[in-house]
Amino acid sequence: MSDTAPLSPLRSALPFWMSLGMIPMAILGAAFGGWALALLPLYGWVSVTLLDAILGRNETNPDPDTPEQALFWHRLVTLIWFPIQFVTIFGMLWWVSRSDHLSALETVALFFGVGVISGTVGIVYSHELLHQRTRLERWLGDLLLSTVLYSHFRTEHLLVHHPHVGTPRDGVTARYNEGFFRYFLRVLATGLPSAWRAERLMLARANRPVWHLSNPFWRYGALQLAMAGLAVWIGGWAGLALFLWQAFVAVWQLELTNYVEHYGLTRRYLGDGRYEPVKPHHSWNAAHTASNWLLINLQRHSDHHCKPQRRFPLLQTWPEDQAPQLPLGYPAMTAVAMIPPLWRRRMNPRVRAWRRRYYPDITDWTPYREARLPLPAGS
Repeated sequence: MSDTAPLSPLRSALPFWMSLGMIPMAILGAAFGGWALALLPLYGWVSVTLLDAILGRNETNPDPDTPEQALFWHRLVTLIWFPIQFVTIFGMLWWVSRSDHLSALETVALFFGVGVISGTVGIVYSHELLHQRTRLERWLGDLLLSTVLYSHFRTEHLLVHHPHVGTPRDGVTARYNEGFFRYFLRVLATGLPSAWRAERLMLARANRPVWHLSNPFWRYGALQLAMAGLAVWIGGWAGLALFLWQAFVAVWQLELTNYVEHYGLTRRYLGDGRYEPVKPHHSWNAAHTASNWLLINLQRHSDHHCKPQRRFPLLQTWPEDQAPQLPLGYPAMTAVAMIPPLWRRRMNPRVRAWRRRYYPDITDWTPYREARLPLPAGS
């Protein structure tokens, strides 16, 4: 890995606060409609990609032994994000239900932008929070997920994705040559049952029934019902429809990112339902500076899978000879993923090169692609 560098608490944290710039963009869109509605997607996607091109890659690693006290300003943006997102979503619902200067199409476009906020920032921040040990952070992560009606992501991510990434058991490891739209439908259909099964098995190991109060699905359901009920109370059925729309946009962005993160990367099957341990070369990485600011170092994904509870400012970047690298940051690559022929043209040669580098002895990849390998006992 690259040389490590000490963190200067406030100065090093400020770039990661660029997500706050999305909020005034949303307010401008709500106030003026029309051209102003394009500001938020342009800020979140286009400007970040342009900044990546200008600023290049940041391959400097922070000291992983930096004390927790030095991370206050980094952590703070994730701790305050739930009230910011909550007020944005429901404040916008209140605004559009009591004003008539936006057309129906403009209102739909506005809540597409709100979904950009709750997906690009909210779910990424919830991901960071759910990996931490403190009760406050985990609750904030749950609250953020409830605003996009995707609470089961917590279970699916912690109990399924991390243990089984790069194997047929993990539904969000995109298969080689699997287009995004097919992948998206598959994940929507299988994610919730997979999360439920994981919790059921965990409860069974503790000799508890599935309806036991420790099952987090009770919390998931209550929080999501509360959010949906608040949307109806503020904006009626139209308010609920807009709330559901922003939630869908957010989930679409999450699963686009999941699709990019591990596309075509597979852990070696060892037999008897076992796979090799997770290694840095089982995640796609991007060291692009601005998109890592916006996504709080999510693109340092190999290190996240090696050290899941390591806080985002301390994640390490891995060199190309140890982990596969994307040609562009996640915002640009997720746009490419929306055009499957273009995605395959850019990424399939990289997956084939990855296979030759790490698994030259495997000549038949069909079982990995078709997900027909035996699953672990008890699955």
